[in-house]
Amino acid sequence: MELPYLRYYAGLSALSKGEPGKMFKNWSKPEGGSVFRRFEEKIHKGPPLKEKIAQTIFRLKLQQRKLEEAASKLQRHDRELFEKCVAAELAKDDARAAIYANECAEVRKMAKIILLSQLALEQVSLRLETVEEFGDVLTQMAPVSDVVHSLKGRLAGVIPEVSYELGSIGEMLNGMMVEAGAASNVSWTPEAAGEESKAILNQASLVAEERMKEKFPDLPAVATAQREATEGEKPLR
Repeated sequence: MELPYLRYYAGLSALSKGEPGKMFKNWSKPEGGSVFRRFEEKIHKGPPLKEKIAQTIFRLKLQQRKLEEAASKLQRHDRELFEKCVAAELAKDDARAAIYANECAEVRKMAKIILLSQLALEQVSLRLETVEEFGDVLTQMAPVSDVVHSLKGRLAGVIPEVSYELGSIGEMLNGMMVEAGAASNVSWTPEAAGEESKAILNQASLVAEERMKEKFPDLPAVATAQREATEGEKPLR
């Protein structure tokens, strides 16, 4: 009878000190196998693979919308610069026209990167939707991951926020590949994945070139020639 009595007062002491957890520490031993259950929970922690793919698709589509908004802003800015370039050329102010033409060229470089990224992410999302529906995670996920990492680097100096998010998504994709490889005991071939990711990016680049011609009018010839001459006069570093 002495042990429960001592435990009772030890519990009251712990409660008075604001440590209620200690009051019940020794009243019951852990059930058999509970340690193993906790270990199993750690092993299987997190959502299922299919759910992770769905989350990734959602996050990618959010980035596509951000890129679309950025592309629209750049296109409006280019239109303003283009109109000023034309006005300067009509006023025979070739130097000012060249300045506006140069700014247009810089805006269009960024617009092309964004447009290419939009198209590539669209293909990536479609590929992941196929994986989500039909499986084959390992072979299909590797080129997708390569494309996402490539776009992260391209967008770093254009839209850092999207670049950072793509980095996070890329890590998530790599984790899914490791998980799928461990489950199937199969490895993927980096060379094959690299070739396919290049094909995706090349296709996106070709379509982006066509879209750029549709969305952005050609700069005035005089302003373009003046801009190129000015760039040629820049001192070498």
